[in-house]
Amino acid sequence: MELSMVVLISAGITQLVRKSLDTAQRLPEWDKILFRFWMVGAVLFIIAAVFRLHFVGYWYSKVIYVLLFVTVYLLRDYRPARMLSVALMPVGAVYIFNQLLLLVAPSFFDSNRDLFETAEKFAIIWLIGFGIYALNQNKKERKIRHQQEEQIRLAEARKAELEHLVVERTAALTRQKEELEHALSDLKAAQVQLVQAEKMASLGELTAGIAHEIQNPLNFVNNFSELSLELAQELLEEVEKPDPDKALIRDLVDDLSQNQEKINKHGKRAASIVTAMLQHARTSTGKKEPTDLNALADEYLRLAYHGLRAKDKEFQSKMVTELDPAIGTVEVIPQDFGRVLLNLINNAFYAVMQRKNQQKESYDPVVTVTTQRKNGKVEICIKDNGTGIPDHVKSKIFQPFFTTKPTGQGTGLGLSLAYDIVTKGHGGTMEVESVEGQGTEFTISLPA
Repeated sequence: MELSMVVLISAGITQLVRKSLDTAQRLPEWDKILFRFWMVGAVLFIIAAVFRLHFVGYWYSKVIYVLLFVTVYLLRDYRPARMLSVALMPVGAVYIFNQLLLLVAPSFFDSNRDLFETAEKFAIIWLIGFGIYALNQNKKERKIRHQQEEQIRLAEARKAELEHLVVERTAALTRQKEELEHALSDLKAAQVQLVQAEKMASLGELTAGIAHEIQNPLNFVNNFSELSLELAQELLEEVEKPDPDKALIRDLVDDLSQNQEKINKHGKRAASIVTAMLQHARTSTGKKEPTDLNALADEYLRLAYHGLRAKDKEFQSKMVTELDPAIGTVEVIPQDFGRVLLNLINNAFYAVMQRKNQQKESYDPVVTVTTQRKNGKVEICIKDNGTGIPDHVKSKIFQPFFTTKPTGQGTGLGLSLAYDIVTKGHGGTMEVESVEGQGTEFTISLPA
């Protein structure tokens, strides 16, 4: 092979190695040395071709080979460099073998020079082929690396975007949380106010009944007090006589005694009515007490009736009580359970009043309160023959704020509070049966 071509091939191999191993990025200082030798190779090619300085091309190729070995060694951890070392090995092996053979058996080498030179050419071809292969592999790896870097860049950009979205979403959720907490606080305050309004509404209804109911015992107390004053004056006059009539005195004392008993009885009646009002008005202690449910039901039945009568003087309804004395006392919270009875009885009277207004003739309003022991439980039933409840409304009557009364006549909390008091506060049940146009019956069941 012409040595000028050897220079050209060596320079080409140098440039190929620089590109395939990416020495500009991996070994920038060493790459400068390779670049200079590549430039020198271009000059030497011209010199060797023009002036026939064959030794220049010979030594240049050997130096290039050594530089390539050094390059491969410096990049020994890089896969394309290891592949290139496989390409360099045959060239080195052929060169060493030829030099040894030239020293040991020069005549044999000369007689077979064509064979050895052919081997050298194949080794160079092998080097060029592997170099091209290594270059292609490096391009593929560089492409893959570029794709990975692009994916990483996109992932980081997406991560930054997501972090920004998370920060914005967190801030939005924090604001929503604060708004919801504020709304919940307002709702709880409104709930307390509504519950209090319902209690005050029931208290107002109760007060009207109490005013009417308490008038009777007070009238008795006043009448018997005046009569007692007259009897006492008559007794005093009889005692001051020189010869008092003992029989008359005994009769007067008996009458005074009977009057005091009646005054005491009706005074206690008035006191019990006031006590019931105070118990209904005050805040529940939440403590259960042994309570006479028969007395409580009878009390609130009459108070509810007279309360409605105070609003509508023309209203009248028959009241029926079927109270089982065997139920005795039951552990309940009197204030709370009184509100339950008052609400249900008021609703019953309201229903019969509505039906009476619709059906003037041939209708007798009746509200019945029944108590009994049944299956180890105490049942209280409030029944009316009023307007009844439509089927599509039954499932909603215990929902808060649901009411069938006109605006301003109901808060929609009465039955809801009553249901919660019975089921949650007393561990009982409340059921309703109703036929539209015929009447309604509420049944409360409590542990005996």
